[in-house]
Amino acid sequence: MQCGSRESEQQGKNREKEKEGEMENENDSSPLEQVPPPNPKGGWRAIKYILGNESFEKLASMSLIANITVYLSTRYNLSGIFVVNVVNIWNGTSNVVTLAGAFVSDAYLGRFSTLLVGSMSSLLGMGAMTLTASIDKLRPSTCKEPQHCPQPQPWQLVFLYIALLLLSLGAGCIRPCNIAFGADQFDTRTVKGRAQLQSFFNWWYFSFTLALVVALTGVVYIQTNISWVIGFVIPTACLASSITIFLVGRHTYIYLKPQGSIFMDIAKVITAACRKSRVKVSLASEHSFYDPPLNNASDQSYTILKLPHTNRFRFLDRAAIITNPNELDNQGKPRSSWRLCSLQQVEQLKCLVAILPVWVTAIGTFMCMDQHNTFGVLQILQTDRSIGPHFKFAPGWMNIIAMLALATWIFIYEQIYLPLAQRMSGRDERLTMQQRINTGIVLSILSMLVSGIVEEHRRKTALKHGSFISPVSFGLLLPQFVLSGLTEAFAAVSIMEFFTMQMPESMRTIAGAVFFLSLSVSSYLGSLIVNIVHKATQKKGETPWLGGHDLNKNKLDYYYYIIAGLGVVNLAYFNFFARHYVTVGRFGKGRREMQPENPSGSRDLVERESTDEEKGLGTHA
Repeated sequence: MQCGSRESEQQGKNREKEKEGEMENENDSSPLEQVPPPNPKGGWRAIKYILGNESFEKLASMSLIANITVYLSTRYNLSGIFVVNVVNIWNGTSNVVTLAGAFVSDAYLGRFSTLLVGSMSSLLGMGAMTLTASIDKLRPSTCKEPQHCPQPQPWQLVFLYIALLLLSLGAGCIRPCNIAFGADQFDTRTVKGRAQLQSFFNWWYFSFTLALVVALTGVVYIQTNISWVIGFVIPTACLASSITIFLVGRHTYIYLKPQGSIFMDIAKVITAACRKSRVKVSLASEHSFYDPPLNNASDQSYTILKLPHTNRFRFLDRAAIITNPNELDNQGKPRSSWRLCSLQQVEQLKCLVAILPVWVTAIGTFMCMDQHNTFGVLQILQTDRSIGPHFKFAPGWMNIIAMLALATWIFIYEQIYLPLAQRMSGRDERLTMQQRINTGIVLSILSMLVSGIVEEHRRKTALKHGSFISPVSFGLLLPQFVLSGLTEAFAAVSIMEFFTMQMPESMRTIAGAVFFLSLSVSSYLGSLIVNIVHKATQKKGETPWLGGHDLNKNKLDYYYYIIAGLGVVNLAYFNFFARHYVTVGRFGKGRREMQPENPSGSRDLVERESTDEEKGLGTHA
């Protein structure tokens, strides 16, 4: 009896422990962790193929981007202004097509199919570029005298443009989908999935950097000093390998179905708000808004956050106001999604509108950076590039200088400045986002001023010696490329961070699309300014500041000073206007942090009001 009572007592204790364990598990679990059993596909078994595909694709694309200015100048005999227009328009098109690529991927094809189509298009474009290098009839004859270079025939230019267009279409499909498709392979609703996703980003950047180093050193050297044919065959073979690796791993991928594009939602909100333009919107909660609960899909790798209703950009609220009960059907859903939208759709568009002032700042900053990829390379071509008696510095290598400057600053900032500041003040003294953007804009202005001073010295030295190639060493141009790299480290990185922080997770593709769009607009705007300066300065038979094959006959330094002046305007615009939109908090100024919507569909949110410190203008890195 005593033994039996002890056994019963022990069993009772075990049952109590089991209940306590179950209660602890229930308390510790969150809606994010209540996920289906692990998917046999995806994870690292799929990522190895995605990283292999990405590495070869980036090696191919970057080896052409880094050296396209040199190729068009030396093999197509294009004048300086013609080269700048072609390169800027090509870069702009490659970036703006990413919007179309993101839309097609999210709404119709899905990321796998979009990546495959983009890779095939890039392969065809790179193959066509290889043909231009290997078949003499596809380009003009070699230029023997800089003053009398044979120009390409119209049909030769058409073939070149088709090749570049195919490359742009490929880039437009690949850029918005490559990282996102890799992220699809992990379930970020679990702690393990989120940790794996962080590792994936690290490996993605590692593979990207490795491909970039190989492209900017080995491939660029082969193109410039050995053979353009071999230099283009290598990236063509890399693209073919990229597609092969991508297809080999097709059985290991997780394929998420297209959920519809956020761009379509944006169009619907704008249309619905315009249709209800006569509806008055007030601060008072006197309107009946369409605000249904969110339904997170079971195969979704993230949980959509419910955005609270805000009073900014109230004219957009018209899209969610129910002006007539007949706008809803028997199930409480809109009869026309182009006339009535949800508050969630409206708030998503508000997040996008709120970043536009800083987006304008980004365009002005990137336009300064773009000059080094075109005119900066043309400057190097007319300097002494010799390193010793038997070796010449490849112009495309100057991009490495900018990369090294960026990497050096990040190392100094993270490993020296922050630890030292923390020891001295006892707290984390990071530069605010405003400070970093401001510093980047100032550096972009300095880079243009230095470029102008160096160009004036290079041109005067060449004219003094009566030579096409100035005796000035290419090393004199290093400071302007260093400043360009530091501009990217401060401004470009901060602006991309700002775009990402202002968007909820469900709009993460929008941040990248907006960033690429700013790059595109800066390229187009740069090309427009080049043509305006060219036309405005060729009056009365005088030699224009820009144009021709010989920079020694131009006034490129004056053009640099104009861009520097625009940079000053950009600096004033940011400090007097746009900086007020650089705010603390994930989703904008005065917004509240949000928790995922309750699984039961309740509209209640766990919200935390921003503190006075968080409502300040500076965002900490």
